[in-house]
Amino acid sequence: MTRFFVQPEQIGEQYITITGDDAYHLARVLRAKPGELLEAVCGDGYVYSGEIVEIAKDRVFARRQERQPDLSESPLEICLVQGLPKGEKMELVLQKGTELGVKRFIPLVMARTVVRLEGNKAAERVERWRKIVREAAKQCRRGLVPEVDPVATWEQLWPQIQAGDLLLLPWEEEQSRGLRQLAATLPVPGPRRVFVIIGPEGGITPEEAAAALEKGAISISLGPRILRTETAAITAISLIQYLWGDLGGEPNG
Repeated sequence: MTRFFVQPEQIGEQYITITGDDAYHLARVLRAKPGELLEAVCGDGYVYSGEIVEIAKDRVFARRQERQPDLSESPLEICLVQGLPKGEKMELVLQKGTELGVKRFIPLVMARTVVRLEGNKAAERVERWRKIVREAAKQCRRGLVPEVDPVATWEQLWPQIQAGDLLLLPWEEEQSRGLRQLAATLPVPGPRRVFVIIGPEGGITPEEAAAALEKGAISISLGPRILRTETAAITAISLIQYLWGDLGGEPNG
């Protein structure tokens, strides 16, 4: 059953309305017909199912059937702060991060960032990233579309970290403390929101690491091998979800 992300006003008491590109995709690409079923989510924690009753020129109408709790979202809010990588690596991180349950992506300009995005170019790239995240969220049947922030600097990042957030810094210079060791020192049931900072190619500079640690970050090791930036992001997210989220069996909640 195809899932669509809609605005709350598109889900009425009797009908679900699919509009825009989604309506075109449903009618022209999937060639849906009246009587077929679809799902819609609007970020309110529920999944709405409906039976298609009319396919118009620019919209599709489905008669509402059921409203069920959406169980696809982790109770843990993961915010991935990704140092801008080269090429298509950012797109891979966005896609896989969405599949793994990241709720927010913050692209960060760091000292060793090679890619420079400014003005209209930055806005266009962020818009493309948001489309990638939306498609990934649809494919993996998320209950919401993760946020993709505008490209940020260190100075813009720090005010977003709040008391009670866990700020993690995977860093190759950290030799002893892995996530399992860290988890053993934290109170149960664990954090509700985690920010994890991943460096670009070339890693995080000592000065950046020192600044992050001064702001309350906890440095961790992701193992004895040096990981590429995209591998480090996927690994860190997976481990965090396993320890405190919904990949370890019993969800944190």
